[in-house]
Amino acid sequence: MTDSTLINYVELPCCDIPRSKAFFADVFGWSFTDYGPDYCEFKDQGITGGFYRSDKASLTENGAVLLVFYTPSLEAMVANVERHGGRVIKPIFDFPGGRRFHFCEPSGNEFAIWSDR
Repeated sequence: MTDSTLINYVELPCCDIPRSKAFFADVFGWSFTDYGPDYCEFKDQGITGGFYRSDKASLTENGAVLLVFYTPSLEAMVANVERHGGRVIKPIFDFPGGRRFHFCEPSGNEFAIWSDR
């Protein structure tokens, strides 16, 4: 493996950038830098990336890549996601190595959170 070809940036579609920013700030503690009304960037979350304005959403049923977060407290994250406007689309289920759930954030993008506990 070479250090010169690592994944280091991800861009996500977003139909409501202010709502998605608020969701990720509240649930995960993210901070953002705005680059005009149609783009914002997040850093220091394990990977750098941004939200770009789009009417489309990233969903696995459409073949999209799934970004998966880790937490030591899965049930607490379900409650936190729902409290801040996320919608659980696959309740907690077991898989080899742990448990996880899938959710959509306010702009409709799908993510998962897993735990080995």
